[in-house]
Amino acid sequence: MVETRHLTVTGRVQGVAYRAWSVGTAKELGLAGWVRNRRDGSVEIAARGEPEELDALAARCRRGPPMALVEDVVVTVVEDDPGLGPSFGQTATA
Repeated sequence: MVETRHLTVTGRVQGVAYRAWSVGTAKELGLAGWVRNRRDGSVEIAARGEPEELDALAARCRRGPPMALVEDVVVTVVEDDPGLGPSFGQTATA
């Protein structure tokens, strides 16, 4: 059963290659979606896939890349996002 989830990651997550890392992680898990920096310093991720892979993404996002210092990851199940394509990529800052 495919789900769509939004993740909001806070902490030291900008300027530490978090977006690029999350794209690689999501692609490795076979997820579709996007990631972007937010003006408030957080990183937002929208991902679509099987619940097990989405759970794995959230778990990995709680650790992040080596230079990140993740404080929190808030996960929300949402209705399907029409902006999600068949693969995973980065978007501009929101």
